Amino acid sequence: MAPYDSDETAVAARDEHSGSGRRKAARYAVPVAVVGVAAATIGLVPALADSGDPNLPKITAQQLIEKIAKSDVQQLSGTVKINTDLGLPNLGGLENSIASRVAKGSGDGSSADPQSKFTELLSGTHTLRVAADGPDRQKVSLLEQGAEYSLIHDGKDVWGYDSKSNEVYHGTAADSGKHHRAEPPATPKDFADKALKSVDDTTSVTVDGTERIAGRDAYRLLIRPKQSGTTVGAISIVVDAKTGLPLKFTLTPKSGGAAVVDAGFTQVSFAEPASSTFDFTPPEGAKVTQEKQRTQAPRHARGSGRELAEGAPGADVLGKGWTSIATFDTGAKGGLPAGSRGGDLGGFLGSLGDPVSGKFGKGTVLTTRLVNALITDDGKVYAGAVTKGALVKAADAGK
Repeated sequence: MAPYDSDETAVAARDEHSGSGRRKAARYAVPVAVVGVAAATIGLVPALADSGDPNLPKITAQQLIEKIAKSDVQQLSGTVKINTDLGLPNLGGLENSIASRVAKGSGDGSSADPQSKFTELLSGTHTLRVAADGPDRQKVSLLEQGAEYSLIHDGKDVWGYDSKSNEVYHGTAADSGKHHRAEPPATPKDFADKALKSVDDTTSVTVDGTERIAGRDAYRLLIRPKQSGTTVGAISIVVDAKTGLPLKFTLTPKSGGAAVVDAGFTQVSFAEPASSTFDFTPPEGAKVTQEKQRTQAPRHARGSGRELAEGAPGADVLGKGWTSIATFDTGAKGGLPAGSRGGDLGGFLGSLGDPVSGKFGKGTVLTTRLVNALITDDGKVYAGAVTKGALVKAADAGK
């Protein structure tokens, strides 16, 4: 599929967070959240349909982004395949172990808690069944070998059910429905919403052709960083030509190779799902955990690369756009201590990383194909979708 003819002529979009100073951020998210990079520089030249691909009307990148924003699909069902390859060492399920420990503390201790269960999406290939019928009824099922995990929102009730452990997690929409519906990024739209969440001048966006996916004619939107120092190569969003719904999301690293995140529908229908799809009653003998009251809904950092800076109260965000770096102080010498937010992983991760030094002193850089983190010997952490050199430079500047 040849790309559309499109030049880089662009309009300068607003940048609400210009400058390189420190900004307070609320949370420090697991690596998948780094896909929250926004469209900024919009290609103005209409795209031309490629021979052999769907012969769709001409459209500009700005028009396509507006089409996504206006999309209001209320009813759908389908199957989504997600492949995640962060490039962490495969040491007895290390990726899932790290992910679970990152999530631990925000959940309520149940294997059916979606905050911990969906960290499995951080590695490997997974198949999800999804369904929606308006704003108050959604279902996401993670299909596992010989088991299934389902997250169901039906009116005021939010249910999580793990068939493997026969555990049930229950919350209510009145105090937590919106929170749960934001968990996890499960469909291409979830990922695309993060990628288009804010607009700044650090990104180039163009229309890159048409294709057919899951039986639907679609446009392909290509997002590329303008900044050097980021590990992100490009983000591709395949958009349904009729509804504007993102059907496929792909994030590739600057280093090349397989995609870090590749999520796409293999089958989709916009017919009304059967009402019984959203029915749930805890099975006999299941252990039911009630969600603890949350006194404050989680706040989200705004702006492109700053999506990374979700998760640790008190974290600062340095820089802007694709090269944003989240930083916080663990308050302990020697890196992440046992019992800290990093759990007892500090020493273990340090053994897997590369030693570095600079004006800041000494530390260890843990490297993945997308997110890199510098843990200094005096207990500070710098992390982002940036190169090792960028982390060292940020640590040096902090001295």
